Amino acid sequence: MSLSLSSVGTMDSRITQSPKSLFREEGRDVTLECEQNLDYSAEYWYRQDLGQGLRLIYYSHIVNAVQKGDVSEGHRASQEKKAFFPLTVTSTQKNQTALYLCASSRDAVKNCHLISVRKCVPKPFFPPGGRVF
Repeated sequence: MSLSLSSVGTMDSRITQSPKSLFREEGRDVTLECEQNLDYSAEYWYRQDLGQGLRLIYYSHIVNAVQKGDVSEGHRASQEKKAFFPLTVTSTQKNQTALYLCASSRDAVKNCHLISVRKCVPKPFFPPGGRVF
């Protein structure tokens, strides 16, 4: 299984993901770290499979209130501190090979877009000059 991550931001504000890339044998759990110093309340984990768009895995608008996204199966997330939002890919399989992207948003009410009939999630913040690999 192969995972790719991206770190974006300016010198003062940053969303950092680690590790940047990872190759792991199947059947093992892998934890991806996401840290932000923007003091934003909403954080998101997305995955992008080859040839497809971004799909929401998990999101959190307040500490200890993680919500499932559209593709949460095979993943686990927690947020015990505002600045940290780790994602665990459980029992890795080849079909989980993807680009994983963490994002943050200033608030959870404004700038919403619907991801399903019952969920309203704000558009994520990607710092200027950021790149997705």
